[in-house]
Amino acid sequence: MTWRSPMALVRDALRGQRAREKDLRNLVSNLPYEGLEKGKQPNRHFPGNGIKTTKYTLLLFIPMNIFEQFHRLANIYFVGLAILNFVPVVNAFQPEVALIPICVIMSLTALKDAWEDFRRYQSDKKRNYTPCFIYSRTEKQFVERRWKDIKVGDFVKVVCNEIVPADLLLMHTADPNGMCLIETSNLDGETNMKQRRVLSGICVSDPEFDPETFNSIVVCEKPNNNLNHFKCFVEKPDKKKVGAGIESLLLRGCTVRSTEHAVGFVVYAGHETKSMLNNNGPRYKRSKLERKLNIDVIFCVILLFTMCLIGAVGHYAWLQALPGVPPYLVPGSSGHLDSPSLSGFYMFFTMIILLQVFIPISLYFSIELVKIGQIFFITNDMDLYDQDTNSRVQCKSLNITEDLGQIEYVFSDKTGTLTENKMVYRRCSVMGTEYPHKENAIHLAVLEGEEIEEDVIFNQKPQLAKAGWSLDAEDNNYEDTHQQKRGRSRSKRYRGASNSAAFSSELETEVIPDRKLLQQISRAQSSSSGKKIDPYLDFFLALAICNTVVVSMATAQRQRAGRFSRSSQTGSPLDSLSTWMKKSASLCNIFTSCKRKPKRNRTISEVSVLEEDQFNTPVKTAGAGLETCSLHAPSPPDKLTITPDDLSYEAESPDEAALVHAAKAYGFILLARTPESVTVRFPSGKELVFEVLDTLTFDSIRKRMSVLVRHPITKECVLYTKGADYAIMELLGAPYAERLSGNQKTIAADTQYHLDCYAKDGLRTLCFAKKVVSKKLYESWSEDRQKALAAIENREELVMDSAVQLETNLSLLGATGIEDRLQDNVPDTIVALREAGIQVWVLTGDKPETAVNIGYACRLLEEEDLVINMSCKNKLTCISILDCTLEEVRRYKADPRNVDTTQGISLVIDGQTLTMVLSPDLQDRFVELAKCCRSVLCCRVTPLQKSRVVKVVREKLKVMTLAVGDGANDVNMIQAADIGVGISGQEGMQAVMASDFAISRFKHLKKLLLVHGHWCYTRLANMIIYFFYKNVAYVNLLFWYQFFCGFSGTAMIDYWLMIFFNLFFTSLPPIMFGIMDKDVSAEMLLGVPELYRTGQGEGEYTFTTFWVSMLDAFYQSLVCFFIPYLAYRDSDIDVFTFGTPLNTISLFTILLHLSIEIKAWTWVHWVIMLGSVAVFFIATLAYSGTCITCNPPSNPYWILQSQMADPMFYLVCIITTVVALLPRYMFHVLRNSIAPSPLLQARQLDRMDPGTRKEWIKEWRSFRGSGGVKHSRLSTPPSPTLETPVDIFPQSPTDSDIMSDEFTLNVITENYQRPIHT
Repeated sequence: MTWRSPMALVRDALRGQRAREKDLRNLVSNLPYEGLEKGKQPNRHFPGNGIKTTKYTLLLFIPMNIFEQFHRLANIYFVGLAILNFVPVVNAFQPEVALIPICVIMSLTALKDAWEDFRRYQSDKKRNYTPCFIYSRTEKQFVERRWKDIKVGDFVKVVCNEIVPADLLLMHTADPNGMCLIETSNLDGETNMKQRRVLSGICVSDPEFDPETFNSIVVCEKPNNNLNHFKCFVEKPDKKKVGAGIESLLLRGCTVRSTEHAVGFVVYAGHETKSMLNNNGPRYKRSKLERKLNIDVIFCVILLFTMCLIGAVGHYAWLQALPGVPPYLVPGSSGHLDSPSLSGFYMFFTMIILLQVFIPISLYFSIELVKIGQIFFITNDMDLYDQDTNSRVQCKSLNITEDLGQIEYVFSDKTGTLTENKMVYRRCSVMGTEYPHKENAIHLAVLEGEEIEEDVIFNQKPQLAKAGWSLDAEDNNYEDTHQQKRGRSRSKRYRGASNSAAFSSELETEVIPDRKLLQQISRAQSSSSGKKIDPYLDFFLALAICNTVVVSMATAQRQRAGRFSRSSQTGSPLDSLSTWMKKSASLCNIFTSCKRKPKRNRTISEVSVLEEDQFNTPVKTAGAGLETCSLHAPSPPDKLTITPDDLSYEAESPDEAALVHAAKAYGFILLARTPESVTVRFPSGKELVFEVLDTLTFDSIRKRMSVLVRHPITKECVLYTKGADYAIMELLGAPYAERLSGNQKTIAADTQYHLDCYAKDGLRTLCFAKKVVSKKLYESWSEDRQKALAAIENREELVMDSAVQLETNLSLLGATGIEDRLQDNVPDTIVALREAGIQVWVLTGDKPETAVNIGYACRLLEEEDLVINMSCKNKLTCISILDCTLEEVRRYKADPRNVDTTQGISLVIDGQTLTMVLSPDLQDRFVELAKCCRSVLCCRVTPLQKSRVVKVVREKLKVMTLAVGDGANDVNMIQAADIGVGISGQEGMQAVMASDFAISRFKHLKKLLLVHGHWCYTRLANMIIYFFYKNVAYVNLLFWYQFFCGFSGTAMIDYWLMIFFNLFFTSLPPIMFGIMDKDVSAEMLLGVPELYRTGQGEGEYTFTTFWVSMLDAFYQSLVCFFIPYLAYRDSDIDVFTFGTPLNTISLFTILLHLSIEIKAWTWVHWVIMLGSVAVFFIATLAYSGTCITCNPPSNPYWILQSQMADPMFYLVCIITTVVALLPRYMFHVLRNSIAPSPLLQARQLDRMDPGTRKEWIKEWRSFRGSGGVKHSRLSTPPSPTLETPVDIFPQSPTDSDIMSDEFTLNVITENYQRPIHT
């Protein structure tokens, strides 16, 4: 190795730092420089792939850990006192003894930190030494190396099912289409596969790929933690630039699937990879209780200084009062005594050392242990375990468990949080004609089985059964099916054969086609020829190809843990029709028994007509797809045909999966997808390969995605677009002028009407459109597109602008309605949270009609609520509405007749209005109005608006907030709240990764808050109060003794026993109390959610409870000192003989005090309490019997043995303990007898047998719900202006009510059935 001067090393280091900090990096291949020294390597400035996540090294562990522990002020305080004790003029103890407590605490903390760091070291070593394949120029092949050997600029080969070792720019794959499938579950938890494609035009895609031929320059952005974006371009030798994005980047930690091998160029390595930049470790939040604790510690410091000042002044006065110099005052080294004032000054510091335990040294360490124990019980609660996903609750923030018991506001997402996010295709509208899919509706009812017996979550009232219906007569009539299944209270999970495909439950994959739509497709298939494509075929073709669904063979799929679903049985559309008809026969008794039930709005006659009609339908099945005599040509016998059962779809969202399966049900089967093409089999059996010219991916601003393909028959460039209705409708041109010249003007209006009706039914809506792009337009647009993709600056904006440029003058094809069902027990959970005093807000991006429908379904909105719908176009109207409504609410609250009533007000507000009311001048008025509402529903909101709402409510109302969501769009909201809860659902794990707690179901929030939250808060609050009491009561014994020893800082208890008292004798009982105490059982807390209110606001740990406990500690210390003092006064006992009964009395008083506070005794409590007493006597007897000169010049030999032989010792201990605890005991007796708290009443109910307890709970709840609180309704507020009337509708909100530009108040009194006209 060549010697280099220090200056050269410094220069190289500075160059490396500048290279790493540049916004753009120029990378070249390492192969031409292989074997050269490091100084000649072009990419030497960038870090290698070895990682180190440990904090310490073996040599520097002790100093670094001590430095880290000194970040805690309490440790600095106690170490400072221990050092001060080494000063002879102020020391109170033997100096070495004073170091023991802080050394024990810091040693335990250091051991914990060392163990955690050792585990990190093992993990790093395992990853750094994982084998991989790196190309070597000398050996002309890929050779096996370790992950830590990878450098930026290397070529790395990753084989199937291996983890990617660094961030690789994909250069080559074994797939002939240059495609690679990866699974990103290690990064974001998403188990569905994603496509990555080879960088086009750089390397020749052949089996003999040679990395040595790569002579281009890779220009990429500086490393960042954004997993979804990557800016890069490759500059060829001819200066031509080829853009690359995230679609060509293999991230470290991903797993290669369904691809034999892939070769990539290393752009980021080690700690610069995106996965490592996202690895921030556990987050730290300070809980509300901890903030209160810190304030009380300051009060204790003030008290300590006050007592020390009294000691200093007392010592000065005592010295002044002495007539002479007593013999026990020894002069200093100078030969004379210090002056009284100087001695008093020294005594101040001596008293601080003596009374230092006034600040509980072990409190913070004990709190950490208690929280670890609480988290253990939370994570091992089987009620919070989800068997279907094999997941349990995760606690990611270890220090805010007690905040779960103080939540006042819950902000929730809707899709995937309240609902399953498992999309079920329900109905569609094609070219202005609605197809209700009644057959599919009854098929879903058959699949649901026993769900028919359950209550209707939409609270629909029973209606008279219709006489019957016919498919032929009513397929195109929306009126009879408008009320079918506005929602579901649960989605059944099927435990059949496990399938690895994403979103593959039978409810999602099996779609029964609509007969009239099948006939229309048949006619379209017959009439379409040559250059003319029927819009009905275009509609289903858009369903099949306008997505990012990955197609693979079912037999080649990897099995994934945690997914339980039934494999798709869809062979052809009418195969499914006959299959579910057979199933329905066994369930006829269910329909018969439910004849009077309103949930399905159908009768037995309806089902029988359907069955008779369907069994008379001529069906002929063969091969794949829809096969009837008129639609299908048989496949050639010598041609290998892929059947639908051989296919498996991997979708990034459940919406895409549902639409692809719907297209498949109508015979439009997606067979294959590559970066350059997509293959679709049509109902006729003919397979067409569409060349994919470009894919305009979905983004939250455009609210749509498009795919540009070249039609294999017409050779036209066709753009298929899908997206939100408002995002598509504004881009429409003239739809199909040749075919629909007479009706073209009504297609958009009819489709919009159907979309509104779908939304009223709670369905998620999507619009589909197309556009034929001319060759000239495509060529000019493609040039701009490539420039945008190759750009580094403002790349996202340029790419989006290019997409918007093409998505204009679209032709409307149709729309779909997809059902997203409520999760289990969502209504019960929301009602329980509301009864617990928690206000629930739902923030969703859905249309108001859809959101309101789900709001009633999940009981966020009640039938008797006064629903305030706010939808304004301008700020002046918004101001008038707010002022008017607030005035009415204030007038209502000021009315004496409404003193004991609660307002049933709910607020529905859209995103545009929300932007206005969140402006600084309207925030206060909006928050005041929202505070009066029982629930708030925000529609059409963006992710930033979600976080803004949480921040405004949290800051303005000073309340504890919790946000719960499941997707990446909820991350901002989750991080803005005091507690963030992520739900591990269908949208990946971004929300879980950003959250403090992770659950698998919304219903788990009920027990997490009402039970574990209540327990964690009450346990920790009571333990902290007890800790303060315990230390103050014990330390004050030393303070009272100073009045009888001239304030000399002398202790009457042996120093070792004083240290053992807090470290061993009384340390475990409060920790056990904080982990295991149960003031009320889980059954009572769930049965009576109102008990949760005790922790809200100030809760149990208040200013009053703290000071009452401190006063009680002062009283008990007075009793524990002066009763033994009076008993032994004028006797000849020595100072330690007097201190031994005090130590024993303090132990019994402190432990029995805790016994009074313990609400639920178990064998663990008895073992620890009795064990503490036993350890005290054993340790003290052993110390008194063996330590003669352990603490010279004192001599504690045989003191306790002599005391235990004296009856006076037992009498003093018993009388003193009883007198000390009598006030607290009497206080509990009187309080529980005269004014029992709700928690005490709940504990009394806990002692009853289950049957009696259940009846008492019913009676109590009925009294609290109706007898104690009355519900009232608001009168009609005056109209603010003539242009903005305020109306009262005695009916459910209609779409026009919610979507109007004005302000509406709706009092819901009954279910409103709006007639539908077609």
